[in-house]
Amino acid sequence: MVGVQELTPALGNAGACRAMGVWRGAPARHAERAHRLAFVGPPPLSKPMRPVSPLALSEAERTQVLETLCSERFADMAPAAVYATLLDEGTYLASVRTMYRVLTANASSIERRNQRNHPLYAKPELLALGPNQVWSWDSVP
Repeated sequence: MVGVQELTPALGNAGACRAMGVWRGAPARHAERAHRLAFVGPPPLSKPMRPVSPLALSEAERTQVLETLCSERFADMAPAAVYATLLDEGTYLASVRTMYRVLTANASSIERRNQRNHPLYAKPELLALGPNQVWSWDSVP
């Protein structure tokens, strides 16, 4: 900003900013930031960390949930279906929402079921090389 301030008397604000390759409003923003810093002080460095919940899963429990969800038996099932199946067997690993959180943290929260891929549809193109060769019901008169 010092270069812009030195060039401003000779070239004007817009010309000085253009010569230094900065945005035209940058000097005003810089002056405002310096003014605020003088009166208010520096901004806080960062937000304080949120404390870890005492009910959060341990790393071993997360690993067990992830291994169960990615096992061959449950690989194609949604977490809600896995949750219901495990409850029917008398096993509780985590809530459905926690299962989704574990999958999201490991970038595994994509669609888990087998999906049919539809082929790309190509719009038919009608080409007439002479009169009365192509007839269409949606033509504009």
